[in-house]
Amino acid sequence: MAGPGVAAGRLIDLLARGREDAVAIRMPASDTRHAPPLTHGRLRKLIADTVAALNAAGVGRGDRVAIVLPNGPEMATSFLGVAAGAVAAPLNPSYTESEFRFYLEDLRAKAVIVAPGDGGARTAAHALGVAVLELTVPAGAAAGEFKLSGSTGARASHPGLADAADSALVLHTSGTTARPKIVPLSQANLCASAANIAATLALQAEDCCLNVMPLFHIHGLIGALLSSLSAGASVAATPGFNALRFAAWMSEIKPSWYSAVPTMHQAILARAERDPAAAAGYRLRFIRSSSAALPPQVMAGLEKLFLCPVIESYGMTEAAHQMTSNPLPPRARKAGTVGIAAGPEVATMDADGRILPRGAAGEVVIRGANVTAGYENNPTANASAFAHGWFHTGDLGVIDAEGYLTISGRLKEIINRGGEKISPREVDEALLDHPAVGEAITFAVPHDKLGEEVAAAVVLKPGATASEQEVRAFLGERLAGFKVPRKVLFLAELPKGPTGKPQRIGLAKRLGLAP
Repeated sequence: MAGPGVAAGRLIDLLARGREDAVAIRMPASDTRHAPPLTHGRLRKLIADTVAALNAAGVGRGDRVAIVLPNGPEMATSFLGVAAGAVAAPLNPSYTESEFRFYLEDLRAKAVIVAPGDGGARTAAHALGVAVLELTVPAGAAAGEFKLSGSTGARASHPGLADAADSALVLHTSGTTARPKIVPLSQANLCASAANIAATLALQAEDCCLNVMPLFHIHGLIGALLSSLSAGASVAATPGFNALRFAAWMSEIKPSWYSAVPTMHQAILARAERDPAAAAGYRLRFIRSSSAALPPQVMAGLEKLFLCPVIESYGMTEAAHQMTSNPLPPRARKAGTVGIAAGPEVATMDADGRILPRGAAGEVVIRGANVTAGYENNPTANASAFAHGWFHTGDLGVIDAEGYLTISGRLKEIINRGGEKISPREVDEALLDHPAVGEAITFAVPHDKLGEEVAAAVVLKPGATASEQEVRAFLGERLAGFKVPRKVLFLAELPKGPTGKPQRIGLAKRLGLAP
């Protein structure tokens, strides 16, 4: 049995810590149906039953099973059951039929799990000859309990529980600038990352995480779900982020923490400011932020309202999520940084592969038990990303004298204005200091002489007004002239990806500012 902070080799071992009768999965009573909580004992039985059902349907170790389900307890438990004995490939249920065809074919999925009545994924699977396994919820089932029906029509080549070296999860990178890369993560990768996160957050059996992150993304799967269950704690599986329902969930569930991306935190903060007494009464132990840079203004606002520390961490799919994290009190957490190494080794490196001293800016590189062994069928990407004995993240950063990492931006996002290198994150933070600006994102636009010019898109706070000239003048007092955006667009909403992160790369084209 794995203790807190000690990585097991297999998911089935990682999930052995929870007490038989302790709550593992629950769902808000205000959701579409009411179900009693699922205990750790019943969860382990459900996982064993799911592996047996998959084997009977012709699916075993190494076989890839796409999961197309809405966020909620069944999405959480089906991931755990599939990953324990096969390879889970969660997909965004809002994909179109053509997108499902691409991902099912690219993944070489042997089966896809869908809910009754599902359209696009089921149709795409039939067209490709991929077996459809239908997930149904029996009457009186606890949160997350389900049954599978359907078959591949073949025998499982490798039945039983997976080994530590077997793949457990496969995800695609975002594919913002190129064809998305396939990232296989082993049982050992997931176990190491879950243990790292549980140790960083000092998770105990008494903790409860309110999960608002999508469970087709590494943040929700490992950062919220698996880290909690590995500590014998519980997870409240919501239908997904909803700023209007967040307060009701908090009041009902009374979680000890939640994890979200910055845009979600901004929406939560905006609504919580209307009722500060309620926010202070939630009694959260901490709030976690990851997957994108958290503006220091948002961190300060959350801590003031919720009366708890906000822990910003740094993760990515290739690392099975967490790489660094700000520590819990009494250790210092530094606003604007993503904290200290929290699992893998972390360093900065120059273009020639030399590890840089603290205080010097370079590419962030990592290595450790949670890091994928490599992209699938992509030797070109592997040659550049896995070099000099480290995984190259593509992020620029500086590690200070105390080991805290500050990310200045993505290598591909740095704006090159006639040779002047500009970090868009620096401009974002200056924009957010403007009293009328609620959200902001800075990006590059093509320029015939300079190569690239600086532009920004902002969303004003409700009832606030500001002109482009006013915003540029405000920034001119805080930034060097070459960093001030030449174009400021006012939008009702920032374009975001499926996990709620604003999408900087390609934004100029999406907004009609580039061919």
